Amino acid sequence: MKKPIYKNIILACLLVSSYCGTASATTATEELWKQYESEGAKNFDTKRGEENWKKQVKNEEGKDFGCESCHSKDLKNKGQHVKTNKVIEPMAPSINPERLTDVKKIEKWFKRNCNDAWGRACTAQEKGDILKYLIKQ
Repeated sequence: MKKPIYKNIILACLLVSSYCGTASATTATEELWKQYESEGAKNFDTKRGEENWKKQVKNEEGKDFGCESCHSKDLKNKGQHVKTNKVIEPMAPSINPERLTDVKKIEKWFKRNCNDAWGRACTAQEKGDILKYLIKQ
């Protein structure tokens, strides 16, 4: 009796990667890492990126606020902007393949969201680390 084709697909996935949904670097992220390195950043790190992503600071109202406030704790789920209530599509590239594919969009959102979440611009190191973290989601 023949094995169902889905078993062969699962086996192939396991041989290629420990998780088929794991995203990899994009042309945009590679370009940005090079840019950030030219600005003095180096050794981008997934763990530091995760710590930055989960970092909470006091906002103008004195409430803890950070990336997860709008994007949710599980980046494979949709988020919701805390002020506008606008739905935010999942950040995880494994779920939302359009994420992290456009340099201008990535930089636009870093500029806006770092200021919103932390009250300041992100450093090149922080952005590079966060991209390393996000690309693994």
